[in-house]
Amino acid sequence: MPTHEQPAHPRSSRHHVAQPPSAVPSEQTFDLKAKPTASNYRRNLPHIQAAEKPIYVTFCTKDRWELPESVRSKVLEHCLHDHGVKYWLHAVIVMPDHVHLILSPYRDSQGCVFGLAEITNGIKGASAHTINMVLGRRGTVWQDESFDRVLRTSESLTSKTDYILANPVRKGLVASSQQWPWVWTEWMGTKSTAEGGCATSDPPTGALDEDHKH
Repeated sequence: MPTHEQPAHPRSSRHHVAQPPSAVPSEQTFDLKAKPTASNYRRNLPHIQAAEKPIYVTFCTKDRWELPESVRSKVLEHCLHDHGVKYWLHAVIVMPDHVHLILSPYRDSQGCVFGLAEITNGIKGASAHTINMVLGRRGTVWQDESFDRVLRTSESLTSKTDYILANPVRKGLVASSQQWPWVWTEWMGTKSTAEGGCATSDPPTGALDEDHKH
């Protein structure tokens, strides 16, 4: 499968990533208002809200349906859509039947946090619509629930990113993580975009771990 190369961060050049779409906010995005949310919300699973802190998120396909390869890049694009707008995306990997993300939610101009429910529902809803349209199918794509937790202070973003990028190897899908094309990390595309533009936002201050402070 043909893939696109991007300039690699010195410490992570071993990781191949798919080319991301633009993370450039439009003029209208600066007027976005976060939907009201609580620091904790609950459906069937407890969920945590934490402004400006890296959060590890996983969501799965309904009945663990395997996503065809033809739509996995579409899911990746939807995960990147609000990068630099509602959240800072540190890393994302699209697996056959689930997605892992590490992101830090932003605050809007009024200081309200963009909630995980708003973020994940946006990604899942838009990507499900695209998947069904591309495949000419109907029906639910994603499970209603997702798993999330705030990264502990002892966990570095780099080590957690390396862990999720190794997922295809642990599953026996590829021999090395470089061979998996449906992946993106912040140091491979923090500022540069597919269109050659620049994101006008920066990572939330609380999202920077020790690896990023040096």
